Amino acid sequence: MRKIMKRVLLVALALLSVVGMQADSRKKGKVVQPDENFYIFLCFGQSNMEGAARPEAQDLVSPGPRFLLMPAVDDPQRGRKMGEWCEAVPPLCRPNNGLTPADWFGRTLVKSLPENIRVGVIHVAIGGIKIEGFMPEEIPEYVKTAPSWMKGMLEAYGNNPYERLVTLARKAQKDGVIKGVLMHQGESNTGDPEWANKVQKVYDRLLGDLKLKPEEVPLLAGEVVQADGKGQCIAMNKQIQELSQTIHTAQVISSTGCTNLADRLHFDAAGYRELGCRYGETMARLLGYDPIRPHIDMPKRIEVPADAVIAETTVPGNEFPKVDKDRRAYFRVEAPEARKVVLDICNKKYDMQPDGKGGWMAVTDPLVVGFHYYFLNIGGVNFIDPATETFFGCNREAGGIEIPEGPEGDYYRPQKGIAHGQVRSIYYYAESTQEWRHAMVYTPAGYDEKKNIKKRYPVLYLQHGMGEDETGWSKQGHMQHIMDNTIAAGEVVPMIVVMESGDIKAPFNFAGGGSNRQGVSDYGASFYKVMINDLIPYIDSNFRTLTDRDHRAMAGLSWGGHQTFDLVLNNMDKFSYMGAFSGAIFGMDVKTAYDGVFTRPDEFNKKMHYVFVSAGSEENFGTEQLAKSLNDAGIKTDLYISPGTHHEWLTWRRCFRQFIPHLFKRGDN
Repeated sequence: MRKIMKRVLLVALALLSVVGMQADSRKKGKVVQPDENFYIFLCFGQSNMEGAARPEAQDLVSPGPRFLLMPAVDDPQRGRKMGEWCEAVPPLCRPNNGLTPADWFGRTLVKSLPENIRVGVIHVAIGGIKIEGFMPEEIPEYVKTAPSWMKGMLEAYGNNPYERLVTLARKAQKDGVIKGVLMHQGESNTGDPEWANKVQKVYDRLLGDLKLKPEEVPLLAGEVVQADGKGQCIAMNKQIQELSQTIHTAQVISSTGCTNLADRLHFDAAGYRELGCRYGETMARLLGYDPIRPHIDMPKRIEVPADAVIAETTVPGNEFPKVDKDRRAYFRVEAPEARKVVLDICNKKYDMQPDGKGGWMAVTDPLVVGFHYYFLNIGGVNFIDPATETFFGCNREAGGIEIPEGPEGDYYRPQKGIAHGQVRSIYYYAESTQEWRHAMVYTPAGYDEKKNIKKRYPVLYLQHGMGEDETGWSKQGHMQHIMDNTIAAGEVVPMIVVMESGDIKAPFNFAGGGSNRQGVSDYGASFYKVMINDLIPYIDSNFRTLTDRDHRAMAGLSWGGHQTFDLVLNNMDKFSYMGAFSGAIFGMDVKTAYDGVFTRPDEFNKKMHYVFVSAGSEENFGTEQLAKSLNDAGIKTDLYISPGTHHEWLTWRRCFRQFIPHLFKRGDN
């Protein structure tokens, strides 16, 4: 806060030094003398002088009270008034314009010139305007025939941009000394053989109207965008380069290497910085000083290899995120006003780098194959990358990226030449909770065909994990593709699969003292009565199901596995198959859990046709010990460990694939 107050005070003192000296002189009846150490520069042209790139964080940091702007239009939002000196921070032209070469021209001069010298700019520019728009004798007709999109910009300058520039320049001459004219114009006059002569007329008229000498007020003219030889108006550069043959005080500012926007017509933010510094360096030399460049935060260039491909989770029309052959992911986001952007993925945070075009980029370490949630962070707030599909996870909508497996992942990819089922979105009313609820229902291929109209199907109730929702298994898990492929291969019985939210979207409040012991869980327990009293009856009433316990199964991942144990083992009259994938089943005592159901193995094995537990090899979830304790108690339990995977969707896709071939194959379907 002290630094801010100090800066405000310095700016105020700098501005008052001009106004105050004049006021004192008037009181004493003295003639006001301009400050010879206040150097003023007139800036005019079209869109590249106007400013087509959005300023980035480093552009919005004030260079201090030595660089001032006399606005050519009012800007109420920033408290600027036409004709009154203010701090020179973008936008310098009009309220909705961007970064211009004049911004870093002034910063370079402030850095290069002695500290007792201040720099001021007056800035008049209009996108698309021809040089005729600054020729007094041409202006009335030019305004009449100007395109509709330009009329508002012309009106901002009283339909006479040249007169606005001269009027303010005369006012500024009472405060300081005009030392040069900056021009960036020519795109709209490309191919005009008289352009140089017209520029000379404008320049000579300016000097005459302001009583200036050309040797003391050089003209600095910048080249147009080159874009590696593919600039839209690059042919104009030859005429600009030859301008000194017409105007002997003209200095040409090269645009070689200045980066540009995709339109190949306008510079990007980095391009404006570079071009502006070149304007400033040239002017510093003309004034007799060695140029010193201000510090520029250069983007750390991130090279994207040619083998990188757009991720399958990227929203169409975007070039990023991408993934290369080494499984590194590349991200880019537009955030020109951000000061810091962080990528948060796979438990690691990466500082994104500005690319000089208003964007930020990052490349990750090699990522493991499979699906990963990720966020971008600005100012401590996580948000979703607008270039990616969204997925509900981490208790909220999140970005996600798929790092592709090889052919071994084809089991969860849609395949040609087979029949495909459908995932339906349904709403049903739950009397248990007095609310409308949402669920997703998979129906196998052929369900709606006339030949199957009387066919009934077994049902698997499939739950997601903590912080996810009913869309997870179809979006992140690709459950429907796994079902289609395995049914088509004859490995799995056609079945209906039901996925509900389970009331576990929000995080569990462990600090609140809620129980999470098997059978008496508080977290997600509201779903249990919904499942038994509302969801199962609704599915059986609205889909062609086999309604007995022998044709009903339940499985879930993580906390969904916990819910599966709670629901199935407390309602064995309704289920005969159960599975837990990375199940959150911790510290279970097989002797006492669920009223001692595991202490009666013969009875249990007769009722429960199949029990399956599984996890990733890298999880350390205690799943192997759980399977051992159940088998040691005489409970027939299958165990599957996914090699090399963690608590993630690739694990659960594999677990699901291993589980479903064991369902509903007792010969009574």
